[in-house]
Amino acid sequence: MKTLLAAVGVAVGLAVTPVAAQESGGTLVMVVQPEPPNLAPYLSTSGPIGQVASKVYEGLITVGPDFKIMPGLAKSWEVSDDGLTITFHLQEGVKWHDGEPFTSADVQYGIMDVLREIHPRGGSTLKVIESVDTPDDMTAVFHLAEPAPYLMVALNGYESPIVAKHLFEGGNPRENETANKPIGTGPFKFVEWKKGQYVRFDKNEDYWQDGKPYLDRIVVRFIADAATRTAAVESEEVQYGAFGAVPYFDVERLSQLPYIDVTTEGYGYIAPIMQVQFNTEVKPFDDPKVRQAIAYALDRQFVIDNIWFGFGKPATGPISSLFKPTGLYTDEVIDFTVDDRMEKAAALLDEAGYPVGSDGVRFTVTHDITPYGEEWSRLGEYVKQALGQLDIAVDLRYEDVATWLKRVYTDYDYQFSSNFLYGLPDPVLGVHRQFHSNQIRPGTVFVNGMKWSSPRTDELMDAATTETDPEKRAALYKEFQQLVVEASPIVFMHEMEFVTVYNDMVKNLESTGPLGVYTNFADVWMEQ
Repeated sequence: MKTLLAAVGVAVGLAVTPVAAQESGGTLVMVVQPEPPNLAPYLSTSGPIGQVASKVYEGLITVGPDFKIMPGLAKSWEVSDDGLTITFHLQEGVKWHDGEPFTSADVQYGIMDVLREIHPRGGSTLKVIESVDTPDDMTAVFHLAEPAPYLMVALNGYESPIVAKHLFEGGNPRENETANKPIGTGPFKFVEWKKGQYVRFDKNEDYWQDGKPYLDRIVVRFIADAATRTAAVESEEVQYGAFGAVPYFDVERLSQLPYIDVTTEGYGYIAPIMQVQFNTEVKPFDDPKVRQAIAYALDRQFVIDNIWFGFGKPATGPISSLFKPTGLYTDEVIDFTVDDRMEKAAALLDEAGYPVGSDGVRFTVTHDITPYGEEWSRLGEYVKQALGQLDIAVDLRYEDVATWLKRVYTDYDYQFSSNFLYGLPDPVLGVHRQFHSNQIRPGTVFVNGMKWSSPRTDELMDAATTETDPEKRAALYKEFQQLVVEASPIVFMHEMEFVTVYNDMVKNLESTGPLGVYTNFADVWMEQ
């Protein structure tokens, strides 16, 4: 199996992509599953919307390999010494797809009146921006309430797409007609959407990057049946499918075909971690020794190999190893994968006051299975089997998504459950929500559903939110990871790997970096 970045071995991107090798022309047919409900990334962070609309909308920056911040609609920027002011200098000659010029007024309006107001994550990510000044058409000055080292990476086109002021001002952005007919500054122009079939984008001949894009057209197809998607890739009707558009069980076979490549690169931005989480307020999981025992008992590599078809990497803690280049990740935590892990688990249960009873059982618990499909059901069966080896009886419960979410995040009427959350490109954005005490918010999903609270880790997260010195910030997160893993409100099982399957005639996908399919594909080209 091929991994793109490993094969290329060098950092590439807007500023360093070798131009001579590219060929212009061709139509890239990609498959997205499921079909998005709209094409409004300013309204929703839905994966399918992001995969499609990112070809039209752009942000102030983009994210290159190793999370390097690279120019987008902003060609350069300066951050004041106190971290409270960021001055963006915008690219010149940028036009919206309707021919109107792109200016700093679009940035001001898009950030303050659209993204901060209606974007699902913009309300928290961008709230630190108190105002945006526009001293001239090509300069936008952000004034922050406090230093925000997490902000820059969130200003990419997927997370913070800039919309046209002249198309939105005076109306309700939730009802803007661009939701189904997007107009952006990107390398591809929206042409048509045949619901249930495809979306077509044509090359933007007036794109602000000379010579780009290389493709003449992108057609995004929607194919509901999994077997048909696989067949379309195999027959070369479709050249690209990300986020598991081709089912895991078909990937190995397709990867053996000489014209098919497979990669798990391009998902670093979301950094999902599969986990088993506890309700830390109910017995027996109110005792960290019991939680540690479960962490020892579950075999991460077995789960990866036998349930997720080999896609994944054992996780060590709340921050993904994908953050290693940023310095924020550490593996200097308790290692639950040691050879004598079952003996350690049994000893911890004895110490916690849960010896094996006369009936041969230490205690009985109920495991709520994430209602997302077959893999999660098989995981539940594995958990039951693995804990049975420690004389723990496990009942399995499978409910629909709405009931499961309410049980875990509103009623807290559960003992332990499976789950997965995106880490996103900075811990402030994706990790704090799961561990900070202020994120115990009944009725809000995918936050601190464990009801776990630690004053010290709250302090560390608060300090890291505004700490601009990289070494000091890394030290804060190192202690945070060590304390969280020791307390084990969650068993960090594995760093999930999604799969992109593509025809080898598609080139330069490595330029997409950790954003992968969420980038605008301006650098992607096809061998003719």
